[in-house]
Amino acid sequence: MATISAPMSSFRASDLRSGSLVAVFLTWFLPGAGHVYLGRALPGILAFLVVQGLYVLGWLLSGGRVFEFLDPELRGPLATILTPEVGNLGAMVAQLKFVGFGAEPLTPFPDRVLLGGWLTGLSGMANVFLMCHAHLLARTPATAPREGPSPVVAAMATFALPGLGHFLQGRRRRGLIVFVLLVGIFLWGTWLAEGSNLSRERHFYYWSGQFLLGLPAFLAEVVSGRPPVTSEIPRVDVGLLFGCMAGLLNILAMLDVFGVGEPRWLGREAKEGKEAEA
Repeated sequence: MATISAPMSSFRASDLRSGSLVAVFLTWFLPGAGHVYLGRALPGILAFLVVQGLYVLGWLLSGGRVFEFLDPELRGPLATILTPEVGNLGAMVAQLKFVGFGAEPLTPFPDRVLLGGWLTGLSGMANVFLMCHAHLLARTPATAPREGPSPVVAAMATFALPGLGHFLQGRRRRGLIVFVLLVGIFLWGTWLAEGSNLSRERHFYYWSGQFLLGLPAFLAEVVSGRPPVTSEIPRVDVGLLFGCMAGLLNILAMLDVFGVGEPRWLGREAKEGKEAEA
């Protein structure tokens, strides 16, 4: 019996992994499609409306011209792959197809173009978390005990505020360290760059990395009013690097809370502990 059960269990594990990959890739191209594939039609439709609604609203507010912030010499087929919008790949490709990189350079931007850029970026990040949820849904047995907060919720909380996901998981010391370290690096970079990093129009790619810091980056941009640059900034390059680095490091924080939360959610930690005692 042992020789038969092992291949069967490995086949089931392989089947779960393949189902998870299909659901994730479907969601990447079309929000909610992965959930429909997994038999969750209503959540999939609701997710589609929310995620695509954010993108459409951002598109309308910005006139589809967010990618026009990119310098003309850097524009190309893969130019937008390092933007948060790439998380919602289907919508980003549609924008590039129908609008491209925007209107002529001399045409004034819409008044709410920057807000529109935040919304399209948020749509991309929301779809990343939706992909994580589809992955988790495909691999979660119906009888899983689901201990602790959902790893998707913890990852979303970390994006909203660095360290918050760790707090939700009971890892308060690490959460405090993550918050102080990442927000401190971001504020230091903003000070060195004299606030010039707080505008997607000025620094397209650096802003994209900084965006991943979530609420602190958004509040700093709103409160500062995006101060104008009236003279040369001596340490602007270092400031831009630090601001972007803070956001990129928050990706590691999100991966950390998801990696710790997934086995808890699936009940693997409790199962492994019982097996060790036996």
